[in-house]
Amino acid sequence: MAASMARYIAKNNTKFIKCLSVQKPHVRCLSSKNESALISAKEEVNGVNFHYVRRGAGEHPILLMPGALGSGSSDFGPQLEKLDGSLFTIIAWDPRGYGKSIPPARDFPLDFFHRDASDATGLMNKLGFKKFSMLGWSDGGITALVLAGTFPDVVRKMVVWGSNATVTEKDMKMYDDIRDVDKWSERMRAPLVAIYGRENLQALWSADLDYFWGVLDSRGGDICKTEMTKVRCPTLIIHGQKDAMVGQEHADYLHSHINGSKLVLLPDGKHNLHFKYATEFNQMVTEFLTEKS
Repeated sequence: MAASMARYIAKNNTKFIKCLSVQKPHVRCLSSKNESALISAKEEVNGVNFHYVRRGAGEHPILLMPGALGSGSSDFGPQLEKLDGSLFTIIAWDPRGYGKSIPPARDFPLDFFHRDASDATGLMNKLGFKKFSMLGWSDGGITALVLAGTFPDVVRKMVVWGSNATVTEKDMKMYDDIRDVDKWSERMRAPLVAIYGRENLQALWSADLDYFWGVLDSRGGDICKTEMTKVRCPTLIIHGQKDAMVGQEHADYLHSHINGSKLVLLPDGKHNLHFKYATEFNQMVTEFLTEKS
């Protein structure tokens, strides 16, 4: 893998498609430059109007799954901009209660990852994609694991990072140390404050942490162990060894329990490694998604 990493290229050869005129009033072009197109739209699935952004016209559809409280636009800028639109059709969605998929207000029942997985599958089907790949970050990676285990026939390939199938008391103590969003870095906090406001962001984050405490208390920390073992698609697990949110033991656990999975460790990578190492990350993902299984 070190040799492969050395071959990464910084020059972007991304090809873009023209922004086509759209008939639906809830679909609009966000940008159009040098044959590029970023489309913002909404579709109703399971009684919710889900917001998503879309770029590219490649034969391989990819769903980008944001992390806790995140949106497709806030969590995947480098991927929306730089992944090759001639190879991929890139969809970045806002799960219910996040970003622009409000209403409804976000809540965190014990089955919310399964609910998000059902919503995501329904959205992709509504858009005409019966089989697709996923990039899942943090909580979005958990949703991807649940989706791949629950609906294995609809998933081509999956990439997850900063994700975990279990939660421990050690994890929860670490999360509680940053329960106050004012302790977050400005880079992590500012995009979410822009979406929700400071007070609502704090309420959502606290509710998310309370959910994980509930999983620890009621299910011994089992988030998606059963679903994870049912994953059949080729899976790439990426872990930043400086991730302060999710320890390497979680990446190792996923790797050991997902048959045929690949694990790549980035020594200097943190929880949001797809931002800091966007070029390397995008190249790694492209190689994985396009290689023959």
